[in-house]
Amino acid sequence: MPSSDVLISVCLPVRNGAERITSVVKSIQAQEHAELELIISDNASTDDTEGVCRELAAADDRIRYFRQPENVGLLNNFVFAGRQARGTFFRWVGDDDWLSPHCLSRALAEFERDERLILVTMGVQFELENGVTETAPYHGTALASDDPIERLSEMLRLLNTSYALIDPLYGLMRRETIIPIPRRNMLREDQIFAAKMALAGPWGHVPEALGRRGWRDESRKVLGRRLGVPAWTAHAATTLQGVELMRWVNGVDYLEPEQRRQARALVYRWYAGRQRRDWGNRGKRLARIAKLSKA
Repeated sequence: MPSSDVLISVCLPVRNGAERITSVVKSIQAQEHAELELIISDNASTDDTEGVCRELAAADDRIRYFRQPENVGLLNNFVFAGRQARGTFFRWVGDDDWLSPHCLSRALAEFERDERLILVTMGVQFELENGVTETAPYHGTALASDDPIERLSEMLRLLNTSYALIDPLYGLMRRETIIPIPRRNMLREDQIFAAKMALAGPWGHVPEALGRRGWRDESRKVLGRRLGVPAWTAHAATTLQGVELMRWVNGVDYLEPEQRRQARALVYRWYAGRQRRDWGNRGKRLARIAKLSKA
């Protein structure tokens, strides 16, 4: 059985989530692993989020509530919440998510079976906007490799196929390894951060679906507004993502020269594949527009 005295931090960034947040908080309070703290970072909500959170915190001393004096942006609120964590392990959770009662204990058991791990991902049910729930099981093992190049190769493959197979940003993480990894506010930053974590160390995975997350299919422009990044970056998202990945590969100090060369080649290959996919999708959209204009 997993150690019951290991502190796990659950970090919940929120903005205007008064109508949603109680449900996810209750799922966290119902965890089998009771030695936990819940950190809520309220990004200057303008609804009743503050009142709901203060009431929840008053009823449970495991809850620590922080309120930003002004809107610091989506990513900065995530980062702030993570930096307040005091547990050996931590995870982020969204304000419309739900965790099964054994979510944390199952992930913790993987860490105890393998001390190399820096992250344990798990199966997730994605709830779409139309109410349909989808699950895409992942059974790969490459992310558990000791070889950073093998792990990076698998992560980049997933980014060009089905990123929803695993959800690394919402896995259970080893705090001392993950928190120091810098993050940059930009489109697709979550994918870049996943690649950085793949280089940093081996991952474990629990194939069972241990949680549910809301999934919205938003355009780059909409995501850009939510992140507060310049509008022009929506047109150069893939290139900017490639530049940031290459900058990271060139800058980390734990890659040997041959590994760095291999990592660069993987990023080039990923970029070429993503560009082909983007151009193919653009061509399909133009064809649909042309067809409609003739109707």
